Amino acid sequence: MARRILQIGGEDRVKFLQGLVTNDVKRLGEAGILYAAMLTPQGKYLADFFLVERQGAILIDVAEGLADALAQRLAMYRLRADVEIGESGLQVMRGTGPAPEGALGDPRVAALGWRLYGARGGDDGSDWDALRVTHVVPESGIELGPESYILEMGFERLNGVDFRKGCYVGQEVTARMKHKTALRKGLVRVEIEGAAPVGTPVTTEDGRAAGTLHTQAGGKALAYLRFDRAKGALRAGDARLTWKG
Repeated sequence: MARRILQIGGEDRVKFLQGLVTNDVKRLGEAGILYAAMLTPQGKYLADFFLVERQGAILIDVAEGLADALAQRLAMYRLRADVEIGESGLQVMRGTGPAPEGALGDPRVAALGWRLYGARGGDDGSDWDALRVTHVVPESGIELGPESYILEMGFERLNGVDFRKGCYVGQEVTARMKHKTALRKGLVRVEIEGAAPVGTPVTTEDGRAAGTLHTQAGGKALAYLRFDRAKGALRAGDARLTWKG
């Protein structure tokens, strides 16, 4: 999926992002790269991205289709902060083989390899869908959409949210889901026989709605399921699903 690399400069860049995104931007100097999201005040997903420390600026590595809206949202919150929001002119390469000099490990799951920021983009031909399905990693525009809650999509397991950093937009809802309720829905890996288009509704044998089918690879798939109904045999179009949760 095409990516765009935005850049946040200015003296207030860390403080500015700290109040907006789900991860602890103050850790960026130590970590080098973080995975995070930006949410609505109601705690729903707007965009997910990588934050990268680079020569007095912070890069935001985001899906091309989300970049313009994200830049506009950031500008809306800028107010009097000393920050500059613009294009970096960089591209990202990624792979799962030996990491080149300067590459950063994917902070979500080690098996997703490395990312390198520079003049060239592309990847090494790894089967990214199979890797995402194996490790239950959502993708923007596929599993992740405007109605998503990040905890249901596995952001805690994927190191994309920090519960000790303090306030950010959507933090109250996210914290309440973490501490006061048991998740009743979520993204999981299922066994699949057959295939069906991404977005196909998942139903129980007796026809009750149980979720939505997403990425499929190698006899397995990602599905967003209602846990109370995802028991026994499930269907998605002509495909049969089994969840062993």
